[in-house]
Amino acid sequence: MANIMAINNGTKAMDSYGITNDKGKFQLTLKPNTAYTIKISYLGMKSKEIAVSTKSENMTQNIVLDGAGIELEGVEIVREMPVSIKGDTIVYNADSFKSGTEKKLEDVLKKLPGVEVNADGEIEVEGKKVSKLMVEGKDFFDGDTKLGVKNIPADAIDKVQVLRNYNEISQLKGLENDQENVAMNIKLKEGKKNFWFGDVTAGIGVAELDSRYIINPKLFYYSPKYSINLITNFNNIGELPLTAQDYFKFTGGFKNMMKKGGSSFNVSSNDLGISLLRNNRAKEIETKFGATNFAYSATKSWNISGFGILSTSKTDLETKSQTTILESGDQQKSNENTNQKNNLGLFKLSSTYKPSDKFQFDYDILTKLTKQEEYSDLFREQIVQNVATSEDIFTTKKQDPTSINQNLSLYYTQSTKNIFAFEMQHLYQDENPFYNANLQTLPFDLSGYISGQNRNDYNQDRFVKTNKLDAKLDYYYMVTPKSNFNITLGNTYSYQNFNSHIFQMLDDGTRNDLNNAQNNNDVDYRFNDAFLGFHYKILTGKFTFTPGVSFHTYQMTNGQLGTDYSQNFTKVLPDFFALYQIKKSETLTYNFSLTNDFTDINQLASGYVLSNYSSLFRGNRFLENATSQVHSLRYFKYNMFNFENIFANATYTRKVDAIKTKADFDGINQSSVPYNSNLADETFTGMGNYGRSFLKNYKASANASFNWSKFNNIQNNQLSTTESFSQSYTVRASTNYKNLPNIEFGYNLLINKYSGSTFYTDKPFARLDYYFLDSFSFVSEYEFYHYYNGDKTVDNEYDFLSASLIYQKKNSKWEYKVSATNLLNTKYLNDDSFSQFSTRVSQYTVQPRYIIFSMKYNL
Repeated sequence: MANIMAINNGTKAMDSYGITNDKGKFQLTLKPNTAYTIKISYLGMKSKEIAVSTKSENMTQNIVLDGAGIELEGVEIVREMPVSIKGDTIVYNADSFKSGTEKKLEDVLKKLPGVEVNADGEIEVEGKKVSKLMVEGKDFFDGDTKLGVKNIPADAIDKVQVLRNYNEISQLKGLENDQENVAMNIKLKEGKKNFWFGDVTAGIGVAELDSRYIINPKLFYYSPKYSINLITNFNNIGELPLTAQDYFKFTGGFKNMMKKGGSSFNVSSNDLGISLLRNNRAKEIETKFGATNFAYSATKSWNISGFGILSTSKTDLETKSQTTILESGDQQKSNENTNQKNNLGLFKLSSTYKPSDKFQFDYDILTKLTKQEEYSDLFREQIVQNVATSEDIFTTKKQDPTSINQNLSLYYTQSTKNIFAFEMQHLYQDENPFYNANLQTLPFDLSGYISGQNRNDYNQDRFVKTNKLDAKLDYYYMVTPKSNFNITLGNTYSYQNFNSHIFQMLDDGTRNDLNNAQNNNDVDYRFNDAFLGFHYKILTGKFTFTPGVSFHTYQMTNGQLGTDYSQNFTKVLPDFFALYQIKKSETLTYNFSLTNDFTDINQLASGYVLSNYSSLFRGNRFLENATSQVHSLRYFKYNMFNFENIFANATYTRKVDAIKTKADFDGINQSSVPYNSNLADETFTGMGNYGRSFLKNYKASANASFNWSKFNNIQNNQLSTTESFSQSYTVRASTNYKNLPNIEFGYNLLINKYSGSTFYTDKPFARLDYYFLDSFSFVSEYEFYHYYNGDKTVDNEYDFLSASLIYQKKNSKWEYKVSATNLLNTKYLNDDSFSQFSTRVSQYTVQPRYIIFSMKYNL
């Protein structure tokens, strides 16, 4: 970990740099026949400079540092290393990797060795997802990295700090196994502190049939006392700062505090299956978005932070699809047009009070408010036993769910050997989905339904309320400096209420309530899990072991149809963690857990529920829990000598007594009920990645991942075993020059193999960016898709090309940009999916070509 820099005596530029490995070895790639000053530094030792004149052949130089333990006084930093390591923190000097075309944090991160940004805006470091993004040590929209990745200006970034083994509770650092926790902190340039900065973008453009616009002001302020971030975006060019998928998975920084308890009780969402976007693309998207984030240090010991997000979007979707039932081969072909309206609100307030290193009190509240509407009309053709029929279907989905999540935490260090942690979370969730389907045919024969109408108009109201309280007290005792004992006392309590009612609208506009018990639900469900857990963590040599066990007593009662049904039992659940620290930056980790999985009220309600126009579901009040056995193995290696990073993981899950589905099909219409299977479901997932940098300006990587699953269900009273096997292989390479064009190119192969069907997607891709004449930036991206199945009955090719040209004079606050999206005017994209009973192939219409002229003023 010694830092080596080669300074060209003629140009005074740093031509190469390196960091020594565990044997002290380093390598510099230099110009031949050139005079250099080699600078070597290591914390706690005297820095050294040596003069070197290169020749045309390789040379070896052995360097010895001296003066260990000296006090460093008046250290002058002449030039910073591009990358340095300080304990668990990797520090990247952003300017060392910028070429001039970077506009936002995402562009910078993609050029850093070992760092990736995926298509969802999630940051991954060494294969681990970054769970928290901070700017100057202050949370930036806690629980999401996408808003920061897409909006923080690149020119404001001084350093990127990757915080490995991260635990935001300093008292607990080292007591827990934090190897999977990674956070990122952005350090700003001096000129951006204590000043407002940001930019305002406005643009107009044209498409084939109408006009386009974008208005995107962003404003930031950071000081030691407080910070404020304002982000807005109004556009109809397909830019979605926050999708519905992002919204529903937005955690707000709330973590799963019961993850080591051994029980899994997840509250499911009654989301009606509202259509999701593919690759954030659709036929038409219009967005209005506003967000603010703040942090305020009221005193030295009290910090307050929070955010508010409001998003409104209108989306038009056009999809052609073909669904095939696996057992019978019956098919449904459909052309569907969908109009969506999404109004999303997210609000969080957090308080941290820490008067001393021994005590910390945290409180957080996160509120989600949603209003969604979806209207669809589709033309459906059914092919059942080689007989084709067709009809028009109209559906309506509406919901206004609300959720409030609160967290209260206390941490107290009584002494160096005794530490206490109390955590409590409460979830309140109120859902009210409404579903309507208007068909020509009669898919279901429900009691009380009046047949003989011109159209069959099914409607269902649902009202689901949840109150869930998790609480646990942890006591840690430091047995030795390298071992500790942990006792956990915890409890999970949940109360849910589920009401639903099916009714029919007749041709004359009157309402026919289907009041039979089988068409209605009025269910209460109580769940309680009290547990006591023991864990012992010990470090011995290169190994860390944490064996554990938890003792649970469960109580469950569901009340419906005038009676209660209860289950009470106890269970012992072991878990085990092992870490082999092969070298400082090379580890092998093994995890084992035995988990009890419990359903919530949605699977227990025994009255009928309309899943969609061709699927009817009723629950089973006698369901029992499933038990999951999970084994996972992770390998990681990071070599600063050549910026080589290798990581791989594999996870095997075997679930017994799994809650599965007994489905009866009448053509493509499905009626289903859950049951506990006596056959185990199995899942095996894995991924591996190799990446490294070459000769300072080149970066390459190869990635492979797979997911194999085996499911057991009952279909038309016959046991049905289905398998799916998905594989993805990616290779990519890129350059990072300061004064030359930079190119990234790669290839991805995606293989989805389902029972009886295999689908392939070949995807070569390329990206060009070039900063020239000290004023111009040109960026272009190209993706080609070849989508086909095994017998080539499906065989499509399509591609996407985008380009932008930016002009900004040096030191000017004004920027002018011409950009074009979907230059080749591609009409659609393809995808496929698997549902254990059927496969679905879709063709999905996307926005047309359009050209935008925009201006940006940098504050």
